[in-house]
Amino acid sequence: MTVSYEITKRSLREYFLNDFLASIVVFLVALPLCMGISIAAGLPVSAGIITGIVGGGIVSLLSGCPLQVSGPAAGLVVVVIELIQQHGIESLGVIITLAGLIQVLAGFAGLGQWFRAVPPSVIHGMLSGIGVLLMLSQFHVMVDDSPKGEAWKNLISIPEAIYKGIVHAEGASHHLAAMIGVCTIVSVIIWDKLPLHKLPWKWVSLIPGALVAIVAATAIDGIFDLPIKHVELPANLLSDLRLPSLAAFTRMTNVDLLVDAVAVAFIATAETMLTATALDKLAIGHRTKYDREMKAQGVGNMICGLIGVLPMTGVIVRSGVNVKAGGRTRLSSFLHGVWLLLFVSCAPHIVRLVPISSLAALLVLTGYKLVFSPETKELRKFGKSEMTIFFVTLTSIVFVDLLTGVLIGVLLSIAKLLYHFSHMNIRKQSEDKRHKTSLYLSGAATFLSLPKLAQAIEDVPADSELHVHLEDVDYIDHACLDLLMTWDKQHRASGGNLVIDWGTLGAMYRDRRRTPRGELVAKDISTQSELMEILQGDDDDLDAAYSSTDGDGKGKSADEKAREAGDRAKLADKKAKAADKKAKSASEKAKAANENARVANEGAKAASEIARAEGEKPLEADGKTKV
Repeated sequence: MTVSYEITKRSLREYFLNDFLASIVVFLVALPLCMGISIAAGLPVSAGIITGIVGGGIVSLLSGCPLQVSGPAAGLVVVVIELIQQHGIESLGVIITLAGLIQVLAGFAGLGQWFRAVPPSVIHGMLSGIGVLLMLSQFHVMVDDSPKGEAWKNLISIPEAIYKGIVHAEGASHHLAAMIGVCTIVSVIIWDKLPLHKLPWKWVSLIPGALVAIVAATAIDGIFDLPIKHVELPANLLSDLRLPSLAAFTRMTNVDLLVDAVAVAFIATAETMLTATALDKLAIGHRTKYDREMKAQGVGNMICGLIGVLPMTGVIVRSGVNVKAGGRTRLSSFLHGVWLLLFVSCAPHIVRLVPISSLAALLVLTGYKLVFSPETKELRKFGKSEMTIFFVTLTSIVFVDLLTGVLIGVLLSIAKLLYHFSHMNIRKQSEDKRHKTSLYLSGAATFLSLPKLAQAIEDVPADSELHVHLEDVDYIDHACLDLLMTWDKQHRASGGNLVIDWGTLGAMYRDRRRTPRGELVAKDISTQSELMEILQGDDDDLDAAYSSTDGDGKGKSADEKAREAGDRAKLADKKAKAADKKAKSASEKAKAANENARVANEGAKAASEIARAEGEKPLEADGKTKV
């Protein structure tokens, strides 16, 4: 008992130490990202930091994915900018509160797994589209300029921003800010390429490249005292908050606000579920409770909306760092929120030294990673259709808006699914010398493909033998089944012949109704009439299960009842005859076995007599077989 207690105590100490160290690393990654996302969204720095504090201090305790780190995400920056432009800063809090409420209700309704049902091509198209928008807008901020609003305006003004960043203009400092931004990006790339894991000091490899880049950029800026923009952080963290007024909450039933709230809830939840799924693969032994995670995210967004800060989601960058840094429990995420609160409360002067261009450069790099992520490259393995949906979703998000782009991607995925479920390929092979034609069918034979199938069999010569191969057919409906049966009769009447596996055909048709396919394929059906008898038997069994009254509550006529009773009697008689036939067959087999046993006994007696005549020990015929 003592040994067990000591092991548990030691494990708890190890877990606490691992979580403590991981929380520091996560905090160092989260701080510049929280600030950069706030600036990119056009809100005070405190809005992003407080969202990170709520994500760490509250959501982590309720989370269904203990290792996930929640906070402001780059993926929601574009959404926030659009919401502020359309509805104003006060309505932003109302929309985020409604989005959180939708997430909580969806979690209680058990819809957590359903949010994972969005096709990967749409999800990655959405994230890549957000990445493009992020790069286009933050590229201007990186040179201490302002974004131009819409994506196409940001795109066509990129050459102007590059010119400002290269050419020194009198009284402007764009080129200096661009230099700091480039230094930041180069520092991250070099740091990530270094073989730090080979160093004897393992803790060095845990230092995030973003922190190294921010420190380097801030040091260069401080040494040369560059006249560029810096982060503005008030002495009181809450002084910059713009709480939504009561009048703003009276618009909660506004249709436009509700639609935008659904969009925020959908995007935030989709990104959270992607992050949780990725963490389940990274951290063996951890399994996400998706409904609980959705409710926790909803509670966090409701709090963020009520206090007027940025919305939150599960963030893959911070969560991945948490796992790689050795985080074991939800304590690491909780402590990172504590460190955020202590740092901005006790050392705000350090935050004010950070150049804005450096934070914007980090977001440009983040956008690039969203566009060219490993998951995006993996989509190529799944065919051109997935890549088409990906690019259409990406383009629609960039040049229309986020919600429209996602809806277009989902509709394209549904259209692709319907195409595959309804499409049938027909390959025709003719042998004129043998008067033989073969049709190889694959896919789903439904009424949508009926004209194509009808044309293929109508082109078969009247006196030829048609072989229809069904090995690759997944499904057939009544329309195509009826077409084949009708054409079979007509073709035979004209001197031709149809060779088809009616048993397989019946199995595919009846499989969708109630009988397992394996059981049906085992039935030996060689003609169309046998198939019709089987299907008629199914109809009789189904009719027996129905009520004797129709939809209007009226009873069936005596003739109808008599006809149904006669059909059931015929079916019962047919089954009885089949049973008698089986019984006769079994009786004949038993007689044959008895005859064989009798012959064996006579042979044993003869052998015994021969042995007795030769003076040997007689054989015993004790192995008589009884049947």
